[in-house]
Amino acid sequence: MDKELKQLQEKINYDKTFDCVQCGYCLPACPTYETMKKETHSPRGRINLVKEYAEGKISVEDLKEPIDKCLGCNACTVVCPTNVQYGKILEGAKHVIEEKRTKSKKEEWVENLIFDKVFPSRKWMKRIGNVSWLYQKSGLQSLAQKIKMTSIAPLHLDQFEKVLPDLPSPTKRKSRPKVIKAEGETRMRVGFFTGCIMDSVFFEINKKTIELLIKAGCDVVIPETQTCCGALHAHSGKVESSRQLAKQNMIAFEEEHVDVIVNNAGGCGARLVEYEELFTDEQWKEKAKSFVEKTRDVSQILYEALDQIEFTRPINDIVTYQTSCHMINVQKVTKEPFELLQSIPGIEYRQFKGYDRCCGSAGIYNMLNYDDAMDILDKKMTHVKVSRAHTIVTTNPGCLLQMKLGIQREGLQGKMRAVHLVELLHEAEPVSKERQVTAISNNA
Repeated sequence: MDKELKQLQEKINYDKTFDCVQCGYCLPACPTYETMKKETHSPRGRINLVKEYAEGKISVEDLKEPIDKCLGCNACTVVCPTNVQYGKILEGAKHVIEEKRTKSKKEEWVENLIFDKVFPSRKWMKRIGNVSWLYQKSGLQSLAQKIKMTSIAPLHLDQFEKVLPDLPSPTKRKSRPKVIKAEGETRMRVGFFTGCIMDSVFFEINKKTIELLIKAGCDVVIPETQTCCGALHAHSGKVESSRQLAKQNMIAFEEEHVDVIVNNAGGCGARLVEYEELFTDEQWKEKAKSFVEKTRDVSQILYEALDQIEFTRPINDIVTYQTSCHMINVQKVTKEPFELLQSIPGIEYRQFKGYDRCCGSAGIYNMLNYDDAMDILDKKMTHVKVSRAHTIVTTNPGCLLQMKLGIQREGLQGKMRAVHLVELLHEAEPVSKERQVTAISNNA
């Protein structure tokens, strides 16, 4: 075997493709196979193409389209009887495809702007949030929609901007402190991973997350030097960029000496818990291991603190739950959101068919592969409607926007809403039991 082919096989995780016995258990679990009806768009089909490419039997062009169309939801890994590491094979393929791509100067400029300037920068993400606030509050959004100016936006952004939440003012963003003390006795010191999209577009959800955490007895620290989790970089084959972002985050949280690192975005959390796999160097691998061991989804922390808080406002509503595939398939966080939902007084929970399947968001998949993502979303919405739920709960920003879009596509505005789990918990007006007891004692 020549040296170049051997290097290619190492990068693409060729050795892991042999774990796949082509049994087909993955087919019913794969959303793209369900909607596209092609073997090349199934997990086993993609694995076979990776193997053929690594053996020099097909071109990178033959591999690119099926790999680009994969959601990366990892549902196939849950049902696989031979424990195929599909996620690693997929990332290896994306890495190789990215290396082999011939880019125009315009493409290079756009990618450098997005991946090297915008997403790693907290300042850039704040600016995006502030500009979006001005766009909404100045009346420009209403005008642009009225004269259909938004229809010329690339990547179907006109559809997504319709479902953006109301954004806070720049003053409100600046007023958030770096450290917020727990209500009552401190149970733990947590570092809050704010995320890029969460902090720019869903700032209010982050604010409510902090408020829930302090009621659960957590001192909350927000490291100022944290950055993008690196998920979008990894999903685009930019492995080294993802690794550098991981290093920055690990240092940022290590310096704060926190007990736990909390996130509220399924996709970000999935990347954070995979940091250890990015490193071979022992020093960084050890740092990554420590970071991963501390990383938790907010639902896990709140579930553990249910005996510390009490919900005082019943939510008399029919609720269903669209899981984040990265949260359940990668982070393995499954029961906590269900338990939290059912702890809210007044909730009638109804589970819909396919609640645990990808909604088609998958990072920026729904922008790059809009029509395919809408096919997946429309199929999901047919099952959601059967549940007759009034509220769809999600645990990831991409899923939240996608489900809001699904409601709009079905013409259900005003009859159905989509919210983050944190929003619904906050709506139930939780209070710290310890604070209640103190207040009663003082009154006595």
